Amino acid sequence: MWWFSFDFVGSVGGGAAVLLAQGQLLDANGVDYALLALYFAFVLGIGWLARRAVSTSLDFFLSGRALPAWVTGLAFISANLGAIEIIGMSANGAEYGMPTMHYFWIGAVPAMLFLGVVMMPFYYGSKVRSVPEFMLRRFGKAAHLVNGISFALAQVLIAGVNLYLLASIVNALLGWPLWVSVLVAALIVLSYTALGGLSAAIYNEVLQFFVIVAALLPLTIVGLVKVGGVQGLVDKVTASKGGAEQLTAWPGAELTGFSNPILSVIGMIFGLGFVLSFGYWTTNFVEVQRAMASKSMSAAQRTPIIGAFPKMFIPFIVIIPGMIAAVIIPEMTNYKLTEQGPYDYNDAILLMMRDLLPNGILGIALAGLLASFMAGMAANLSSFNTVFTYDIWQAYVVKDKPDHYYLQMGRWVTVGATLAAVGTAFIASGYENLMDYLQQLFSFFNAPLFATFILGMFWKRMTAHAGWSGLVLGTASAITVYALSETGVLDLPGQGASFVGAGVAFVVDVIVSVVVSLATKPKTDEQLVGLVWGLTPKENLKASTTGEDSGWYRRPGLLAGIALILIIALNIIFG
Repeated sequence: MWWFSFDFVGSVGGGAAVLLAQGQLLDANGVDYALLALYFAFVLGIGWLARRAVSTSLDFFLSGRALPAWVTGLAFISANLGAIEIIGMSANGAEYGMPTMHYFWIGAVPAMLFLGVVMMPFYYGSKVRSVPEFMLRRFGKAAHLVNGISFALAQVLIAGVNLYLLASIVNALLGWPLWVSVLVAALIVLSYTALGGLSAAIYNEVLQFFVIVAALLPLTIVGLVKVGGVQGLVDKVTASKGGAEQLTAWPGAELTGFSNPILSVIGMIFGLGFVLSFGYWTTNFVEVQRAMASKSMSAAQRTPIIGAFPKMFIPFIVIIPGMIAAVIIPEMTNYKLTEQGPYDYNDAILLMMRDLLPNGILGIALAGLLASFMAGMAANLSSFNTVFTYDIWQAYVVKDKPDHYYLQMGRWVTVGATLAAVGTAFIASGYENLMDYLQQLFSFFNAPLFATFILGMFWKRMTAHAGWSGLVLGTASAITVYALSETGVLDLPGQGASFVGAGVAFVVDVIVSVVVSLATKPKTDEQLVGLVWGLTPKENLKASTTGEDSGWYRRPGLLAGIALILIIALNIIFG
């Protein structure tokens, strides 16, 4: 299903290839191309300017820990606004409807708030440069190496998704062969990431956030007008395949694959809302790296909390367009009804742009799509080069070199990761819905890491041997569930396989960690100060409330409480 495929028609971005084959490229004109050129000039200019501020490896990999919270907060969200959000979530909206909201309201915001309030003091206070480095201090070299390798592999695979989609848009817009589009798209992202490191990626992500919103908001508004407003959308969705169940978030049976509504809710809350969500948002260094670049612990804590506010409203400009496409775009309505044809759910946004947006607005929308894919890929590259350089190369291959060596190594690693992403770009081509692919990856890599991390942070008895063995066996169990689902042994349609796999990985990891810990020797209490909650002085976990961190509106706990109330209200209103 997911092996390398060079049959681009009907694959991810398949509609773009079909449009190309039929000579129906997106009808962009000079104004659209001028807007795209202006956008790319800004992107590369930011990379060049950021390069002047890079003199040490800390500058390159963590922006010198000098960025304000509002910048890192927007970058935190923009880094996640890649293929996962734009194509994957709109595809999910077209296929499942409102239950897709759970990826934001259950599967993101609560974990983001937990990261800000509870976990960032550990990350930022210990001055680690990556999540694997935290694992090294808590569990030792074996767990550190396992985590570093698995994380690096995951980032290359996910970067390939963003690169492939970016190339698909270039292909549809200019008519270039897809392999040429892949190389050109990779070169653009590589240019500013290798030049300016994390600062270039973060400042571009802030720019890209506003460009993405400017692209998707008009598309949503025009789509609602076209469908007859909110009531028109309700009527058409109710009459479509899937019916009225697509208009309520709960119980989301089509999404989870469980016919029993109670099991569906349990699977949603435990599999997505707890294991997958907390595993991704609290231990995924792509996101955590942005918070680590903040100038203070308070700013680091506020980074994911600030990001939570736009995050809870993004589904209205991502999922709703997918739902609209499924009922008004002929190619999408036909595919949803028959599951046959040259298009699939991943083409929802592109087909909406083709049919609904006039020139000028089309240029902004295209820039927004390109921005989303570049933001996602740049986030993958910047986190990959940090982990590979510090946690694999410096730790196990070439040690004790001058700082300048690792700075240059980071740039070359970025080049290598980009080339690897060119190869992995085609793995995603076998999926008709990108979220299926991405959630499988998260169940493999993030779910067991979260189990190891959270257990080790609150249970001082957990040992180094338990750290690596839990990770390995947890990952293996998630892969086993996936294999059983693919071979038909387990009947888990929708994204049920990833939810179940994540839950199994978490439980297996915890059981293995407890058993191994009880049979092996733990570290002393003195060695665990700053790494285990109960052994860390409370003053070390408190952020400053003076100077630049003063003011009630900068208190992480209060901001998190407001966000939590809003997310509960949204679940009630649309439940």
